[in-house]
Amino acid sequence: MDFENNSWIWEGVYHYPHLFGGIMLTAAVLGLSTSFFGGIGVPSSLAYFWPDLGIFHKRKHGKKRIRVYMDGCFDLMHYGHANALRQAKALGDELVVGVVSDEEIIANKGPPVLSMDERLVLVSGLKWVDEVIANAPYAITEQFMNTLFNEHKIDYIIHGDDPCLLPDGTDAYALAKKAGRYKQIKRTEGVSSTDIVGRILSYVKDTKTHDDHNGSTSLHGERDNTNEAEGEKCQSKGLHLSHFLPTSRRIVQFSNDKGPGPNARVVYIDGAFDLFHAGHVEILKNARQLGDFLLVGIHTDQTVSEHRGAHYPIMHLHERSLSVLACRYVDEVIIGAPWDVTKDMVCKSFSINNFGNEYYSIFLYILLNFSRWQLMMVFTDFY
Repeated sequence: MDFENNSWIWEGVYHYPHLFGGIMLTAAVLGLSTSFFGGIGVPSSLAYFWPDLGIFHKRKHGKKRIRVYMDGCFDLMHYGHANALRQAKALGDELVVGVVSDEEIIANKGPPVLSMDERLVLVSGLKWVDEVIANAPYAITEQFMNTLFNEHKIDYIIHGDDPCLLPDGTDAYALAKKAGRYKQIKRTEGVSSTDIVGRILSYVKDTKTHDDHNGSTSLHGERDNTNEAEGEKCQSKGLHLSHFLPTSRRIVQFSNDKGPGPNARVVYIDGAFDLFHAGHVEILKNARQLGDFLLVGIHTDQTVSEHRGAHYPIMHLHERSLSVLACRYVDEVIIGAPWDVTKDMVCKSFSINNFGNEYYSIFLYILLNFSRWQLMMVFTDFY
């Protein structure tokens, strides 16, 4: 019966073989293409005859995660280092960071200020870093490059657009570029470890000049007010000129862009956080463990100068803010936090308007007073 009902098909195939062949081929192509892109399923007969063809099956494996590698000395860690690693992470899914050994730095640049352990703490504390390789070589040698590709499964090696030359004048990343596994990011202008060292040396020079002026007297044995005024002028140079231009875009790039959850335990800690170092990372880590959300108050340049001396801070308010925001343990910062923590300041900082949640059950306040810190718990409900 079925044969009789469909006899016209067979007659058409007999008389018009090319036409029906084209129709069948077109149907097959449409069936394969729609199956490949997740549409209509492939006829079971085709899948039966060609079971090993991958095009008949939807891809079960997810997209391969791209692993990128970036190395550096990371001495006197600053927001420029953090921004470089942020850009590197954006070029892949997982960021592996190599911290160059002390011996390699001495051989190529001179002795580092911070030890390997300190630099490891700083790099590991950044929110964009997934893995850290200690004692990495300064130059990408063929042996180390093969180790990165084969053992660490690195897809690309990243470096800034500033030249990195070895003592013999050759490019430290020449092999990675030749292998076609090199990508470049933009260097962060306005800051460098050399610049920070210059600020510190300038501070030392200004301090010595100020002390010399304060110790001078007039011919009559009286204090020379002119020299004292000059000393105050030198002291006023404490806030050294910074080439950093803060923008809202940069702050957003460093921000977590999230607030505390409902009933979250919010922890607040404040301080100068000048020349962000390993001790800052450790205390922020400890503070974060006390609650669910860490809010950090960063004092203004004027406040720091009033309490520590006119030559402080070395790093300016927005520079210090970015360094703190880059830390993986920090959720939010108050840029220009007041020295005194008052009830009004607490209510405004944790108001519903700021975070949009119903209330926070416990507010923990940690006072960081530069060289020491103490913990005070204020059991206050915010409804």
